[in-house]
Amino acid sequence: MTKEDSTTISGFQEAQPRVNEWRRFTRVFFQRKMVILGLMVLFLLVVSAIFAEWLAPYDPYKRDMFNVLAQPSSEHWLGTDAIGRDTLSRLIFGTRTAILVGFVTAGFASISGMLLGLIAGYFSHSILNMIIMRIMDLLMTFPMIILALFIASILGVGIQNVIIALGISALPGYARVMHGLSLSIKENDYILAEEAAGASYWRIMFHHILPNAAPPMIVLVTLQLGTLILAEAGLSFLGIGIKPPGAAWGGMVNDGYRYLVTNPWLSFAPGIAIMLVVFAFNMVGDGLRDALDPKLRGTL
Repeated sequence: MTKEDSTTISGFQEAQPRVNEWRRFTRVFFQRKMVILGLMVLFLLVVSAIFAEWLAPYDPYKRDMFNVLAQPSSEHWLGTDAIGRDTLSRLIFGTRTAILVGFVTAGFASISGMLLGLIAGYFSHSILNMIIMRIMDLLMTFPMIILALFIASILGVGIQNVIIALGISALPGYARVMHGLSLSIKENDYILAEEAAGASYWRIMFHHILPNAAPPMIVLVTLQLGTLILAEAGLSFLGIGIKPPGAAWGGMVNDGYRYLVTNPWLSFAPGIAIMLVVFAFNMVGDGLRDALDPKLRGTL
């Protein structure tokens, strides 16, 4: 019996083994070294944010007027700022601020935006769609950082106001993407069959359209996290972000740029931290995009 004959029984070819989707995802996701490096950076950042009290060598808010603008040493690895606060300790606590603002803002903006885009996309021929999308178009006429700057200047400084300002600014992007995905997915035959069978609007939206739109939205959220952290740093640098003496990377850059000649690490250290977190989220987002897109990940 030949090899071809062994795979055929009574004229029917044996079923091929089912592809392990998780194995395919992990193979594509972890095949790029830059993605692994991004994950390592994010892991260190999250650990620093969670265990900041134990990792920071000093109180980040304690002033030491007898040790102002100290040079890096074994006692203060990154020196001290203009009022004697330990730079490394403030950098570690700034990680907590960045991660908190990034994740909370991304969660608020993505959930709100996806719900609005889902509703507007499914009811595409209704007045509700027109109202939602025209509001989103109005918000998108302003660059995100400009809109966040305007909202934050009205609300005032503070971490809650920063989250609200950035959340509203990022919301239109999620709504617009979800709107387009909803318009495309709802035209599939299985959606039309569900409608013909009498399925409710909510069942179709949340049991069929939303799960199928989830992969590209997950990629968008991951890529947007770095942008949101960078935007928060920009607001703090301008003085309308995190309220002093709170530790924020943008505020640290602002405090240290006056001493670039004599104490450059006061600005360089938080600047490098911002660069690393944006790089890490972009690399992880690219990896998720490749692993979740069937056209890019191929087959085993």
